[in-house]
Amino acid sequence: MATTEERRAGSGGAGLRLCRVVGVPVLLSPSWWVGAVLIVLLYTPLVRGLLPNAGIWASAFVAAAFTVFLAGSVLLHELGHCLVALRLGLPVRRVRLFLLGGISEIARSPPTAFREGLIAAAGPVVSLVLAGFTGIGWFALQPYGAVWLLVAQTCVANLAVGVFNLLPGLPLDGGRMLRAVTWRLTADRHRGTVAGALGAVFVALGLLGWAFGGAMGDAPGRWLRLAVGVLMAWFVLAGAYSEYTAGRGERWPSGTGLVDLLRPVLQLPAESPVGDALAAAAGRGVVLVRADGVAVGLLEQSRAAELAATSPGEPAERASEQVLPETVLLRDEPPEQVLHRLRTVSAEQFLVVDSEGRPCGVLRRTAVRDAARRYGPES
Repeated sequence: MATTEERRAGSGGAGLRLCRVVGVPVLLSPSWWVGAVLIVLLYTPLVRGLLPNAGIWASAFVAAAFTVFLAGSVLLHELGHCLVALRLGLPVRRVRLFLLGGISEIARSPPTAFREGLIAAAGPVVSLVLAGFTGIGWFALQPYGAVWLLVAQTCVANLAVGVFNLLPGLPLDGGRMLRAVTWRLTADRHRGTVAGALGAVFVALGLLGWAFGGAMGDAPGRWLRLAVGVLMAWFVLAGAYSEYTAGRGERWPSGTGLVDLLRPVLQLPAESPVGDALAAAAGRGVVLVRADGVAVGLLEQSRAAELAATSPGEPAERASEQVLPETVLLRDEPPEQVLHRLRTVSAEQFLVVDSEGRPCGVLRRTAVRDAARRYGPES
């Protein structure tokens, strides 16, 4: 599972859409095919060793079937995150299966430590339950057949996925649970991110030791173990770094007030041609208003540029983010409340108004993040 800024850091390309589950699109990343080929190549010799009567093609077929079973298990793991997130009122953009597993792209970060921990725990629980059910089949089936081997390996895979994800390092679910606990104890989500990133270093070192230790012996499947161990260590370190980098923007920049981060605001009629609105913006935030004076949207610069390139006469409202009650901030709102809004609302821009409701600026999410990285967090 990944949330908000972490998803933006690691979402990558879209991939092939497989289906929709509970309204959530499920996509297969191009990197998944690379992982599938590697598993088949490395797992086929292991199958031949466990099933002496199977030929090379039968062994390769069993290995390919295992990759499908593994993908299904990872998908169920991610859907566990999704169902809990949806139950808690957090929208889910999509689920992607990729080279080293899967990711649930939840639109907003959980607003509390308890909810973050609950969502994080859901995936490992699903994997461990699947391991239990397939474990029953493992012992019930006649041993040393292809079906028995697939069920047994699926049991082991789900057990490994469940236990591995409980390790206390980001971006693993155990790291998110560690972040949730630290967040709850310190009332500071960023400190939880730091704890999870430190945990990731120890997890990666353990994975590398396990990988190279196995490669030095003569155990079957040692090369598969080496490849998986090194890849997962890289995944953990890269994910922890991206989350820590994103997390630096979760704290308010030292010595900076809300008004210091605002873009000047320009009000234009909602029906203004998008090309004219874009030219008039000149780096300012643009509030689009109806004839009755009600703000209906904030011009989204990149979307406006795309629309203006083909249809400059289209109404600017077509290239705007809707102004909703949750995307309106008060100019004198304390930093803690502003950060809470940024964590719980997925909008990229927020309209800032004074005590009488008059627009006085536009706050972009990236402005807070960039300032926090530039000036450091508020102590």
